Amino acid sequence: MDMNQPIGATPLDGKPDGLVGRPIDRIDGRLKVTGAAPYAYETRDLKNPAYGFLVEAGIAKGRIRSLDVSAAKRAPGVLLVMTHENVPEQGEKKEQVYPQLQGTEIRFHGQPIAFVVAQSFEQARAAAALVRAEYDVEKPEASLKAARPAAIEPKPAQTPPDSKLGDFDGAFAGAPVKLDVEYTTPVQIHAQMEPHATIASWEAGPDGERVTLYTANQMLNRGQASLASVLKLKPENVRLVSHYIGGGFGSKLQPQPEATLAALASKSLKRPVKVALTRQQEFHVATHRTDTIQRIRLGADENGRLTAIAHESWSATAPGDVFYETSAVVTRSLYAAQNRLTRHRLANLNVPIASAMRAPGEAVGQLAFECAMDELAEQLKIDPIELRIRNEPEQDPEKKVPFSTRQLVACMREGAQRFGWDKRGAVGASRDGQWLVGMGMAAASRLNPLMPSQASVRLNPDGTLTVRMAMTDIGTGTYTILAQIAGEMMGLPIERIRVEIGDTAYPKAAGSGGSFGAGSAGSALFVACDNLRQALVQSAGMSSEAVFADGRVTAGNRSEDLTSLAGAQGVEAKGEIKPGAMKEKYSQHSFGAHFAEVGVDADTGEIRLRRMLGVFTGGRILNLKTARSQALGGMIFGIGAALMEAAETDTRYGYFVNHDLAEYHVPAHADVPAIDAVFLPELDDKANPLKSKGLGEVSICGAGAALANAVYNATGLRIRDYPLTLDKVLDGWNEREGAVQRRT
Repeated sequence: MDMNQPIGATPLDGKPDGLVGRPIDRIDGRLKVTGAAPYAYETRDLKNPAYGFLVEAGIAKGRIRSLDVSAAKRAPGVLLVMTHENVPEQGEKKEQVYPQLQGTEIRFHGQPIAFVVAQSFEQARAAAALVRAEYDVEKPEASLKAARPAAIEPKPAQTPPDSKLGDFDGAFAGAPVKLDVEYTTPVQIHAQMEPHATIASWEAGPDGERVTLYTANQMLNRGQASLASVLKLKPENVRLVSHYIGGGFGSKLQPQPEATLAALASKSLKRPVKVALTRQQEFHVATHRTDTIQRIRLGADENGRLTAIAHESWSATAPGDVFYETSAVVTRSLYAAQNRLTRHRLANLNVPIASAMRAPGEAVGQLAFECAMDELAEQLKIDPIELRIRNEPEQDPEKKVPFSTRQLVACMREGAQRFGWDKRGAVGASRDGQWLVGMGMAAASRLNPLMPSQASVRLNPDGTLTVRMAMTDIGTGTYTILAQIAGEMMGLPIERIRVEIGDTAYPKAAGSGGSFGAGSAGSALFVACDNLRQALVQSAGMSSEAVFADGRVTAGNRSEDLTSLAGAQGVEAKGEIKPGAMKEKYSQHSFGAHFAEVGVDADTGEIRLRRMLGVFTGGRILNLKTARSQALGGMIFGIGAALMEAAETDTRYGYFVNHDLAEYHVPAHADVPAIDAVFLPELDDKANPLKSKGLGEVSICGAGAALANAVYNATGLRIRDYPLTLDKVLDGWNEREGAVQRRT
């Protein structure tokens, strides 16, 4: 099916007590809590693996002068020490999957320079410590601020890096009310629980060499194509298996160096090779979210109607890489204004490779832009919600097409009523003992794409239904949601649905990322089930109005058990979904609104979240429990971005100083008190056959800005450098006190 027109009535509609939407417990939950779910490093399908350990470059820029691996080779249990001198031949880079151990040039700290393989993990780790590298060291470029003037226009990603409508310069110059501010966001680390891990097995087959990788990867078919290019194999001769993934947040959208190295070592040794990054290696070997500098200029009339919007963003990645943070893209569709400008610039620095992190672009873009809107509201003396309502667009301001659905105003109004927004005091006016108390809000918007996906379903002779596709579950509940869709479509209970995903041997699927996973893969499954329904109805000689329920298909006075229709061989059907004309005719987004109340200690400057609410629309909610969990998780992600998360770069060495979870802080239980997420009813018939939208990332967008705006309401301090740590509060107070003293 191509999404060329809105979806009419479907078997999922009009079923308030149906499987789809219900808060069903995860069908894989027991496996996970009992430790029976095999993650990449735990798979036992490949026997007698050897163990690999990476050796990282200790400099950020220069060349390897010498690499002494003699002691490592003599160490107990060592089978292979792979370097640039003996690594097997590799092919071309594809996307962000690079050939490894290529030459002596060092582009960033942590770049793999050797790979040690031994009989045990302990032996490999000990031998890796014996590798001695000497370098010709050059001074690295590791400061985005310093490199900003030389940053270049990046190559287009999904959208052009720049956009321009009307005459921004003229409109801004003539605006009665102006705002011109800069916000900065730091490097952020994905910090997912499961480290990157792979077990690779290279073997000869009847159609040439092939490799199987049990690996932690979010998008298997994308990874399959990229690894095939680097390993110089046909894509069909590369098999990726990821049945369970312990979180990714974008860090596992593409295979990381450990996967390539494990495959190459397996090729050399003719034996399975197993490797996992240590937590410290995760910070430099794997990807991260780049820091950004964002300049926002807003021009408005006295009534608060925007006449000019400009959002410019600078970000960085490793030399030769082309990834940039699309921070300003969300601004193109968020609010109305005739004159508009967005611009992205990229600096290639001697820092590790940057890539997508949960809600890439929108997450950091709205950290800045939604605070700028709060600043404008304060300048105009207009309520922040009212300012946003006055600038609600009738259509997408830049694409000039209608929105498929847009309930942003409804989210803000519902949230305001639930949160008690009318009790928000003036700046610095509310106090609870030692704590200065403030409220803040922010809007949320996230693009809702549909990606090509395929699925197969098979009604088995025993009356069970098997679902297969190369989809993944990164902890979001994919197994359960797919079972609910299949069960609803075929009239079968959950316990009669078998979901088999996470293997490129199955039909191609979008994978987990970009908030498109459930909608895309679920839609392919919907089509497959619809095709199976038609085949069964036809074989039973029934009308197309047949109803599937309670394991039977019924039309008029006839009713057949699905088991009997399956026969001795079973019945199979396939389905496919592709984006079509709806993608171009409508602007498709999920929306939401965040509300936060914070307390700021009047002496220490410590910021504590007191309560938080998110109100969202995401089309049809497929599972209320998993959806709410995703929303809460996204909001907590926003708490971390606002208050604590930052990888600190020592620009002298291009090195993340706090490269472990002891010093890279993420929210803990005490940081997250009363928090809630609710969903407004919505069906989007232009999005996909499920009429659903993504929720995993819209819940991050704007969340941190709501906290920052609450801090301003509590203290009168506008901190434009994330995260908002207590030292910045104290500096702000000291600066304000000094200014008062100078005036008096």
